[in-house]
Amino acid sequence: MYQLFFRLVFRHMDPERAHHLAFAWIRLAARVPVLRTFLAALLAPRHRALRTEALGLRMHGPFGLAAGFDKNAVGIDGMAMLGFDHVEIGTVTARPQPGNPKKRLFRLVADRALINRMGFNNEGSEAVAARLAARRAGRPAFRTTVGVNIGKTKVVPEAEAVADYVTSTERLAAHADYLVVNVSSPNTPGLRNLQAVDHLRPLLGAVREAADRTVPGRRVPLLVKIAPDLADEDVDAVADLAVELGLDGIIATNTTIARDGLGLRSGAALTGETGGLSGAPLKERSLQVLRRLYARVGDRITLVGVGGIETADDAWERILAGATLIQGYSGFIYAGPFWSRRLHRGLAARLADSPYATLADAVGADARKADEAPEADKENA
Repeated sequence: MYQLFFRLVFRHMDPERAHHLAFAWIRLAARVPVLRTFLAALLAPRHRALRTEALGLRMHGPFGLAAGFDKNAVGIDGMAMLGFDHVEIGTVTARPQPGNPKKRLFRLVADRALINRMGFNNEGSEAVAARLAARRAGRPAFRTTVGVNIGKTKVVPEAEAVADYVTSTERLAAHADYLVVNVSSPNTPGLRNLQAVDHLRPLLGAVREAADRTVPGRRVPLLVKIAPDLADEDVDAVADLAVELGLDGIIATNTTIARDGLGLRSGAALTGETGGLSGAPLKERSLQVLRRLYARVGDRITLVGVGGIETADDAWERILAGATLIQGYSGFIYAGPFWSRRLHRGLAARLADSPYATLADAVGADARKADEAPEADKENA
């Protein structure tokens, strides 16, 4: 039914307009108690076997909404109603900003992918902090884990980036179940330069100090989100830095600026658009980065797999590769409101058919099997 609606309606609308329209419907439904309860029961049935503990937090399952969908924390209850086990809002910047000029969001339907060059359009950390505080002070329809993804304000020079992130941290840390430092969007000039360890070390240290100072008595988990376009040695360097600094997690990965080698079927007019590509074509590279990270850090920090996840098989593969949590966004655009339900049901079935008692037992199982394989088998592989 959703696929028919997508083909007849959404596919012919500007993608950004369609996003705002669909998101408005979700938020409206979440405000009506009877409808909200009905939809949550239909779209978000809970599977006891999928209960997950990560970052010191308990969640109904491992599957969350990636940052970018709800930039301003206006629809957390609506997304929880649809079955997301955690909702990561943002990216939020210290100052409000309109983002890049439109048109800035493109569908690659043949590839089940998106290209965006939104440019961190958001209302700013002060407004978002006030909204999160009001939600927490009231009675949220759903108790769900809320992550807050923060980035650099576009007009702030790279030399002042640390102070910019600290401002957002001071405003938002108290309202976040976890914080994510985004240094990997391709749509803010100079942002990806901050992934270099020499820049990343002081940035993460300053954010950690600001979070601890702002929220005394509670350690807000801190993660960093990296790009799939990092060279393997740079992935290793970020992994080593995360362990050195006692970081709580790494999110792998953001969107890619690559176009070659992804098997894209859409025409050059679409694939040639600048911006970050997300969705199915990103699957293999994101999985490679995740595997490399797990080989480097093991279970010392939490890994979050995102990028090209569409099916329960995709999600299960990320868990076996080392992800404790998984996230999606682009798949939701193409699969519709029953996506989370199908993914959870499929994950529960795969866990039941596996030799693992819990999801936690399955995390990184592929890497452990490879380590346990006889040397001859490794050489043959």
